[in-house]
Amino acid sequence: MEIDKITLNDLAILNADDDFSVFNKLNFCRTTGGRDRMYSNFITPLQNIHEITGIQQTLKSLMNNLDLWPSQISNGSVMMIEKFYLTTIDDIPSNPSKFSAYNYKIFHRPDYSLVEYSVGHAFDFIKGMQLLISHFLQPDAPAPFRKLLEAAKQILAKEQFEIIEKHNKAAELNLVQQLQLARFLRYQYKRNMLDLLDMYFQLDAWYGMATAVKQYDLHFPEFVDTDEPLMDATGLYHLLLQEPVDYNIKLHEHCNFLFLTGANMAGKSTFIKSVGTAVFLAHLGMGVPVKTMRLSFFEGLLSNINVVDNIAKGQSFFYNEVQRIKATVSKVSDGRKWLILIDELFKGTNVEDAMKCSSTVIEGLLKIKTTAFILSTHLYEIGESLRKYPNISFNYFETIVTDEALHFNYQLKEGISNDRLGYVILKNEGVVDMLEKL
Repeated sequence: MEIDKITLNDLAILNADDDFSVFNKLNFCRTTGGRDRMYSNFITPLQNIHEITGIQQTLKSLMNNLDLWPSQISNGSVMMIEKFYLTTIDDIPSNPSKFSAYNYKIFHRPDYSLVEYSVGHAFDFIKGMQLLISHFLQPDAPAPFRKLLEAAKQILAKEQFEIIEKHNKAAELNLVQQLQLARFLRYQYKRNMLDLLDMYFQLDAWYGMATAVKQYDLHFPEFVDTDEPLMDATGLYHLLLQEPVDYNIKLHEHCNFLFLTGANMAGKSTFIKSVGTAVFLAHLGMGVPVKTMRLSFFEGLLSNINVVDNIAKGQSFFYNEVQRIKATVSKVSDGRKWLILIDELFKGTNVEDAMKCSSTVIEGLLKIKTTAFILSTHLYEIGESLRKYPNISFNYFETIVTDEALHFNYQLKEGISNDRLGYVILKNEGVVDMLEKL
């Protein structure tokens, strides 16, 4: 799936400096390297249904056996191994005897202390990898999981590591055995160890994703191999909300455009972001916040939600809206399946101009049958003229007003809303009274 930085930002997927992001909520990795690899997975969604299915099966395999994940491997162990290779130390004796080993310990005490500490962490890491392979490298293991574990097993097939299989902790090794292992790791195994760390980081990324799926009771969607856009979800909700309201949505080849209306704060933006987030996670092989979901593979996901002006370049809000729509039209014209999310089209111009521009854009996009569109707008007036198109559906979020108090049920209903409640909100917040007292 193709996705750009604007869409990732619109959907709050990767707000690195903000805890309120999808990535941070789903990050259960045990190491910094695993987190970085998971981040890399998030910015490079998978490219076909086969790849997605492989990751789904891998995560399912892990979810059923999370208690078997080796506790020996920690972020501290990984950091100490990396430090071991970066720090300059006096040469470790080759073929150490009791005498030379004791001599190194006494006369090279600072370096020996680092060696002893590093060997302990390397021992734990290798022991953990051995246990991972023992627990998870089974004949029926999913292909991506099996491929990585087989590669790790091959790298670990060294006679020097037989001693690790026979012992539980590095403290059980004598001084000579410690230095023999340290010398092998430092002078003969560095490249292999770095490769092994890299493999573990991917395993840790999968572990973090699998833990998140289980922790939040997410469900794996079913991908349908079809040339037409399809999205059929029940109980879909936004992952970042503490008390979310769920939705049902269905888009398909005969109705691929959802025209969404409703008052401010009624839930339009949250709904759009909920759909985008779920589809994005599905294309990572993740479970998603739904009860059930069937969808086609989308070659791209593009949003038009948080458009801003650019003072440095002298670009107005409306100009950037136009540029984003232009980019959207360019993308969906290539015949591939896209999911396009547009929230409040043409906010940067007057109402009459916005209505004309919006109608023109929507009528043009309705010609594209290979893409699924969700578009929200306050311009409910243009809805009636669009009813002649068979592939558009109309939904709205209802707002109930009682004694000038607003009540939002966040339920998606069929039809078009003509609610205009800006003044009510302005009054309820006391702004009208403040102005009258000036």
